[in-house]
Amino acid sequence: QLSDQQKVSESPLSQFRGVYLPPALHPLNKTLVKGGKWKDVDRTQEKRRSFLHDFCKKYNSRKKLQTHLMHLVSRIYVEDRHKVLYCEVPKAGCSNWKRVLMVLNGLAASAQNISHDDVHYGKHLRKLDSYDLKGIYTRLNTYTKTVFVRDPMERLVSAFRDKFEHPNSYYHPVFGKAIIKKYRHDANEEALKTGSGVKFKEFIQYLLDSHRPVGMDIHWEQVSKLCYPCLINYDFIGKFETLEEDANYFLQLVGAPAELKFPKFKDRHSSDERTSAEVVRQYLKELSKEERQLTYDFYYLDYLMFNYTSP
Repeated sequence: QLSDQQKVSESPLSQFRGVYLPPALHPLNKTLVKGGKWKDVDRTQEKRRSFLHDFCKKYNSRKKLQTHLMHLVSRIYVEDRHKVLYCEVPKAGCSNWKRVLMVLNGLAASAQNISHDDVHYGKHLRKLDSYDLKGIYTRLNTYTKTVFVRDPMERLVSAFRDKFEHPNSYYHPVFGKAIIKKYRHDANEEALKTGSGVKFKEFIQYLLDSHRPVGMDIHWEQVSKLCYPCLINYDFIGKFETLEEDANYFLQLVGAPAELKFPKFKDRHSSDERTSAEVVRQYLKELSKEERQLTYDFYYLDYLMFNYTSP
């Protein structure tokens, strides 16, 4: 059903197997942006785009990236009305992004009134892997693709605090129990039974263990493995550190209703101090020098791709 030219350039084999160099950097369509106040944000955006593109050119020439198409697009949410593809990176504003996508899609009148459970368990939004091959390719080639990222250590500490320092009916019994059992040598019965009270150092031991007692999780998986930024040519790279202005500029780019602004509220545990560089420093103190280095190495690609300074 595709034209011959498209078949040659877009066939699943040529695009997603073996060495893949990112396609040319397409200029962003800025025709819907109103007013001159976005100049600085736009300049930053262009720098991020060309930085990632140059990085991928260098990196991909040395490394074969082999991955299955459906896995590649399994984290990408689709909003068909405004032709948006959003790759979800947990702990980088994803709950509020899903609220915004629901409003864009006409599923809610306002982002303010959508509950956390509705966002994450409501199954209102479609993912790209739910379409057939033609649907996937059409959207990858014609929609505006965005990913929002965060300093890797901040994202990691934020995930740990959220999942292990608050009551949690999934992470404590599934991850907590396995972590305490393997890495705490004097664990008492209560801790082994509930999986509560995992220490940051134990969590890092699990993260760095090639024989993890329980698998990886999207909340601390590397962005390079969640969103494949060197295989999918993202048009827009937002950062948690400049979340609101990046998000509101992006909404202008895709022609969102003028009254829709990115929500400012913290999704859960709103009384907790936000995970900042200073908070991260306190957690990293619990680790040995070697553990800190290995944790950095674990996220090395994310640091490089998105030009984050090493901690």
